[in-house]
Amino acid sequence: MSTESNYPSGKAPSGLQESSTALASEHIEVTEAGEAGRIGGLGRIIWGVFSENKLALASVGIVVFMLLFCFVGPHVYVTNQTNLVVTQVSEVLAHPSGRHLLGTDPNGYDIVGRLMVGGATALEIALLAAGIATVFGVFFGAVSGYAGGVVDAIMMRIVDTVLSIPMLFLLIVIAAILHPSFWLIVFIVALAAWLVPARLIRGETLTLRTREYVQAVRAMGGGGGRIVHATFQVADAIGLLAALGFLGFGVPAPGTSWGQMLSDGISYAQEGAWWLIYPAGICIIIITVSFNYIGDALRDAFEVRLQRR
Repeated sequence: MSTESNYPSGKAPSGLQESSTALASEHIEVTEAGEAGRIGGLGRIIWGVFSENKLALASVGIVVFMLLFCFVGPHVYVTNQTNLVVTQVSEVLAHPSGRHLLGTDPNGYDIVGRLMVGGATALEIALLAAGIATVFGVFFGAVSGYAGGVVDAIMMRIVDTVLSIPMLFLLIVIAAILHPSFWLIVFIVALAAWLVPARLIRGETLTLRTREYVQAVRAMGGGGGRIVHATFQVADAIGLLAALGFLGFGVPAPGTSWGQMLSDGISYAQEGAWWLIYPAGICIIIITVSFNYIGDALRDAFEVRLQRR
């Protein structure tokens, strides 16, 4: 029934007509805003979270810098990191200088160039392992939580069994039995990383599968949890790779990783060769903390319950 039919004259007062027109215009604006929000809303939410979280924003800059340092840096700061033959004793364990900005290692390799090679290896393994672990973990957990019953019980017992084994010990045993290689280390790191996302996704699936607002959550950004898990998995993979490299189970020579650089430098710690330890250790800490801060910010952006209304 129209507004005019409530009045004897068949015409509503001008004030009420203006109010109705304003309400209709506001409804159109809200609808248009909703359409625009679906198009660019997620990007604005992410930018809003990162602009407020200065540590996360700085972490993005650090990660970008490390990527450029590791993958573009070798083309700018050119050093021999493959088949170096030392012809001068002064090139072995050389102190930082204009020729070698962070000195050299016991084999004569330039430390800055070694950091680039080790960082590229660490980031490549971490990104690949995190991607594999996240995809498999999400799939495993979603199937377990959605199926329920006996299937869920069996799949979760598999996860519990693997979790009950000391993971670092298991990885060392695997690395000791098999010949270390790039893809083997990717597999080893992914093997340790898929369990956590599998349990998290299984729990979320059990909670949400029967609720009516599952589709709404997905439409508002709930599916971004996989990106959040992957970000945290990268940080965990870098730490795990560093631990394996420090224990001597790293990529074969002439390749290296930051953990292997730490392991090699420990032997010369008493001689004051700080450049063999601190640069690699600082890189591990900075990149790991940065990915964790980025993961926290992405979680805040994708988590519907934490988004500001």
